[in-house]
Amino acid sequence: MGNCIVVSPNIAESKTSLDHLNLLEMMGNYSYDYTNITSLDYDAAPCHNQYCPLFQRVAPAFLAVTCAAAALGTASLLVALAKRPHAWSWPQSPALVAQLAVAMGLFAALLPAVAVSVGRRWELGAGLCRLMHLLWHWSLFAQGLVVSSSSCSTVWCRWDPRSRRLAVAVWAGAMLLATPAALASGTVEAQETSCIRRSVDVLHPTYVLHLALCLCLFLLLPAALLVAALAGPRLRAGWGPSIGASWLFFGLWVPYGVGLAVDFLLRARLLQPTCGTFEHFDHVLGLSEGLGVLHCCLGPAALLGAQLGRRRGGTGSTG
Repeated sequence: MGNCIVVSPNIAESKTSLDHLNLLEMMGNYSYDYTNITSLDYDAAPCHNQYCPLFQRVAPAFLAVTCAAAALGTASLLVALAKRPHAWSWPQSPALVAQLAVAMGLFAALLPAVAVSVGRRWELGAGLCRLMHLLWHWSLFAQGLVVSSSSCSTVWCRWDPRSRRLAVAVWAGAMLLATPAALASGTVEAQETSCIRRSVDVLHPTYVLHLALCLCLFLLLPAALLVAALAGPRLRAGWGPSIGASWLFFGLWVPYGVGLAVDFLLRARLLQPTCGTFEHFDHVLGLSEGLGVLHCCLGPAALLGAQLGRRRGGTGSTG
């Protein structure tokens, strides 16, 4: 998110291109000279992108607060699950909630390194850079697969050999789907070494595959599930208010999926950016990714709230 570090020779050749850097790309150095205002010749009007200095000021505090809230929420969720596992029932069954908690905890565990690294030089090597991107996307794909499988099946209603086999398949599949993210990421040498999500050209097969998988997770998968629910009365009948707690994941990441698609069209020159696009698109994309990051702290709260509401509802109906 932003026009801070050149990540591709092809992008560097054109002043009209948008150098997209996401949250993890901001883990590198930010020695960009903000006193030199970028001027692009869109109808001879100067275009000023002020996103990067704003991100440097806001991102560390945002990530630190999000990480703390996520740690507290995930710990509370796991304690509630461990103390009263039998109180959890479908659609928020222990098998489902435990996997979502692990995935959200893994995602949140990466945030301190991201927060500390914003504005600093990346000195941990390309291997750890790729590992961080791999784990980041592994947690996202695992959550997406768990939520989607729970939306079209009751396999997570109990922890039996069938659900255990599916859990192994889901987490192994999520790791496989996250591999292109690791291959497309890496370190680049600007004025200092930076760890970025895309160290290859925007049309490189590895990045295109990674982008396609992200769009499938954030856009196509929830859309397909919604269409299936509308077309299938049986599937729609199984969706209750509690299902929204797990679907919060998709709700928070869909805007970022749309932003990724638009960003690719801009960088591939399939859309011609205007001056206004250059000035404002990074802000929109940054906000959408920040919204998605919030899933690791809002998700546990939503699951706990759904469970508490169901217990109160059950008590009230019994009385």
